[in-house]
Amino acid sequence: MKFDPFLVKPGSQIKLKDYNPRFISSFEEEHHKFSKSELKERSSELLAAGVKHLAEFQDKLYAQNTYALLCIFQAMDAAGKDGTIKHVMSGINPQGCQVFSFKQPSAEELDHDYLWRYAKSLPERGRIGIFNRSYYEEVLVVRVHPELLERQQLPRSLKHDEHIWQQRFDEINCFERYLVNNGIIILKFFLNISKEEQKKRFLDRLDKPEKNWKFSANDVKERQYWDDYMNAFEEVFNHTSTDWAPWYIIPADRKWYMRLVVAAIIYETLEKLGLKYPEVTDAQQQSLAEARQLLEQE
Repeated sequence: MKFDPFLVKPGSQIKLKDYNPRFISSFEEEHHKFSKSELKERSSELLAAGVKHLAEFQDKLYAQNTYALLCIFQAMDAAGKDGTIKHVMSGINPQGCQVFSFKQPSAEELDHDYLWRYAKSLPERGRIGIFNRSYYEEVLVVRVHPELLERQQLPRSLKHDEHIWQQRFDEINCFERYLVNNGIIILKFFLNISKEEQKKRFLDRLDKPEKNWKFSANDVKERQYWDDYMNAFEEVFNHTSTDWAPWYIIPADRKWYMRLVVAAIIYETLEKLGLKYPEVTDAQQQSLAEARQLLEQE
């Protein structure tokens, strides 16, 4: 699968209107003999195979214990973050995967710097960490709702500094570079849902009793800020998609395609690491032989 259509190239200036939330063209080209229903079925088969391989990579990642992988998911409500995490990570050993969903910060968290609660949730070496929303909320929802900045206990001069957002972009870039320099690989996914599809999914949550719990009236209120959010996201992509921590804008109107693309990007990233099980030394081989002998003599 080609990932160029989804990658925000470092240094570029993109507009979200140029990214089609229903895009599946590259997949159609590679499987041009399939009908629409067959394409969906084929994607399920490929996803299942990919999940199996991801489990193998994760096992080696855990055994090698030198790298960690951090996957960041950002999106508007109902874009499918939870479902994507569930389907793509379905075959991963729970011991090797950590998922954190960040809600409204607590009083304790507000008494720390804005990166504190995220830093203490980073994955350990050998593990895959999932951030369902992340420190990017600090330049997204806080920017759209600047009154939230007032709660962050910042010195007055910083709260009202017109350059605070650029400052935070720079800080996040430095933070991510530090992580990568220490063996934490970072992948950042924006699940790009259209406003029309979001409305359809909200109505679906209202129509189906088993989905009522997922609905919040506040989700509908946030739709009035849609354009503000799109502008904030564009600023994030244009300032924080870097060579060491790139952003991928994933079409999210078709869930089956979105999950396949995310899984493929994670798979290729882990494959490039050349992960291997640790080699057993001569001394360890001798110890294993002695252990075998003791067991056989019982």
